[in-house]
Amino acid sequence: MEQLTDLKAILHSKRANIFYLEKCRVMQKDGRVLYLTEAKDENYYWNIPIANTTVILLGTGTSITQAAMRMLASAGVLVGFCGGGGTPLFTGSEIEWLTPQSEYRPTDYVQGWLGFWFDESKRLTVAKTFQHARINFLQRVWEKDRDLKAEGFFTDDAALSTALDNYTLQIPCAVKVGDLLQKEALLTKQLYRYAAKATQLSNFTREREATDLANGFLNHGNYLAYGIAATTLWVLGIPHGFAVMHGKTRRGALVFDVADLIKDAIVLPWAFISAKEKATEQEFRQQILQKFTEHKALDFMFEQVKQQALRVDWP
Repeated sequence: MEQLTDLKAILHSKRANIFYLEKCRVMQKDGRVLYLTEAKDENYYWNIPIANTTVILLGTGTSITQAAMRMLASAGVLVGFCGGGGTPLFTGSEIEWLTPQSEYRPTDYVQGWLGFWFDESKRLTVAKTFQHARINFLQRVWEKDRDLKAEGFFTDDAALSTALDNYTLQIPCAVKVGDLLQKEALLTKQLYRYAAKATQLSNFTREREATDLANGFLNHGNYLAYGIAATTLWVLGIPHGFAVMHGKTRRGALVFDVADLIKDAIVLPWAFISAKEKATEQEFRQQILQKFTEHKALDFMFEQVKQQALRVDWP
């Protein structure tokens, strides 16, 4: 496959950008990928720094040229088509992406992953490890983030601390994935309740089809998390269908598993905070991407998936 030799390589785990575009045309011009917006009297071209980009979401009113897709593939950028505001992805009921074609990705991670995946007990062990990592990441981020503390999010709050401690104790007791999913759903409800109280959104109910700001921002932020999770798995060469926790009938379920590592820590609180402040979609998106970078969310995903793919402590 033709490679672009003039691009300065940046590891995917270190890339900073996710783009959501709407009402524009994405094209290649003078060796760069640009998007064109049409104004009343003239057109405007904006550069996309593809070597430092993980994901591009193409929203309503967008088109993309074959030449632009060739360059994006050469730079290893995942592309997804979506509705307005970043959701939903237009691939039926599953998460899937237009992944760049590359025959030169590592094979040790997918071989290690498949080495345990066909053993149900080992899948459950990895699912439990992911849940412990998820809780640890939330505690680390909330303890460290001064902005969250200023908004009233504290890990030493009695109700939150009790919920996290109880879930941590319950994880090892799960005898099947269904048990873990039930306990995880209960924790998520408790986190929603805590965030709603902290931001004085007392009437909040989680409904994915609801039109209120908090639900909309949760959907939007989750899809951003799915984007970097899909990037992690693509770079490591692990197919999205080999999930350890989420639905066995959904081809992209492993994307959900990996995204869950960071969603509660970053997306959940900022969705409520942004709703309280009546932020725009763009302001919320910028806030989430800033926090992904600040707390090295992509690095964390890579670290966790690689550790499980290469673990050797199986009985």
